[in-house]
Amino acid sequence: MVSWSSAWQGFLNLFLEGCCPLCHRSTRHVFCLDCLRQIEECRLSEPVPSLDSHLICCGWGEYGGGLKRAIAAFKYNHHPELGHPLGHWLGQAWRQLPNSQRWSPLNVIPIPLHLTKLQKRGYNQAELLAEGFCRETGLPLLRNGLQRIRATEAMYGLSPQQRHQNVTEAFQLGSDLRGAKGNSPVLIVDDIYTTGATVRAAIDTLKESNIQVVGVAALAIAPAPKRINMA
Repeated sequence: MVSWSSAWQGFLNLFLEGCCPLCHRSTRHVFCLDCLRQIEECRLSEPVPSLDSHLICCGWGEYGGGLKRAIAAFKYNHHPELGHPLGHWLGQAWRQLPNSQRWSPLNVIPIPLHLTKLQKRGYNQAELLAEGFCRETGLPLLRNGLQRIRATEAMYGLSPQQRHQNVTEAFQLGSDLRGAKGNSPVLIVDDIYTTGATVRAAIDTLKESNIQVVGVAALAIAPAPKRINMA
């Protein structure tokens, strides 16, 4: 699995090698200016304040275009070094939310991968995003707050009902939270928020142990017709 040091070294290598991870053109930045412009076009003009009266949904951009390409490179083309700059952007979006400072103390928990997928990919993209997010916000990271105990299908192509069934009872408390009751509230971090099925399953697991969940911070939010209420 990719360690923090190797992911950070990969991030530094982007500057040394001067190669955009999306188009492979020479650049002195994380992304070339053209790809960065395409990603920026996906940025939300205003934060997503909530999906119901109790749970916040913080997103950096809308899932599509350049942002979708960046996430694909991050997850499937072995670019773990993108986790920290992308997580930094997500952390900035969180800090811009009205009253985000009122949630303190607040623990950050990434959506976990099942062990078989983690071994195949070599890293958990949500965990790397959460690392960058926490470096920007100063919030503590509980990287083992949740554990995925059941291998699930890829969500792509599944209906909302199938997505819900796919992740039912897929999680349990991880080593950072086992035996803990009434700890600080938590914020869940993931790369993409589509229908909310995965986040809902994670929230249900945490609430069963009386752990308060503030909401979710996701790098990309699916267009509104694909979203469902988290309640």
